[in-house]
Amino acid sequence: MKGKLIVFEGVEGCGKTSQIQLTQEWLQSFNTSVVVTRQPGGTELGLHLRRLLLEAGSNLIADRTELLLYAADRSQHVEQVIKPAIREGTIVLCDRYTDSTIAYQGWGRGLDINLIDQLNAIATSGLQSDLTLWFDVDVEVGLARKRGGGDKFDRIERETIEFHRRVQKGYAHLAASYPERIVRIDGSLSQEVVQQKVQAILTSKLKT
Repeated sequence: MKGKLIVFEGVEGCGKTSQIQLTQEWLQSFNTSVVVTRQPGGTELGLHLRRLLLEAGSNLIADRTELLLYAADRSQHVEQVIKPAIREGTIVLCDRYTDSTIAYQGWGRGLDINLIDQLNAIATSGLQSDLTLWFDVDVEVGLARKRGGGDKFDRIERETIEFHRRVQKGYAHLAASYPERIVRIDGSLSQEVVQQKVQAILTSKLKT
């Protein structure tokens, strides 16, 4: 089978990380070669960058600095993990990719989208996802899930509700702009129903 990049996207608490794990188990049941990874933090260098970006410390990170750190993580990740896996015919399930940067740093932070597009193109060498699954859930619901799970909020999760709403609008805009690549899934449904929808979409898409 030809290697593919399948990306899982959405606001905080949308359920994408759990769905990646369930999807990995499902694909492996067919003896499919699968790699699960994430951005930021999918490489050794990326783990250091992830801590810098997400730990809620006292150091303030300027918006453009944040953007460049994400780009650095992505560049290393694409070259070290994603491209080699695709060349070997592996399906890569990635927790966040370029759309996250557009939604969070573009719509959320208000940075220039054209600049972000240029940085994404440089960081990925033009590699786009074969399919992006957007788990659409109200930001209040997602953040409540995080609190209910007892997770300690990271630097991004601690942003204002208005910030998270702008991010959600960014995802909606992206899904409307790239329907051939981004598929919306109602993230408010039960985990089992959401996984059924994921499997149905992948069964259709992976045939090509």
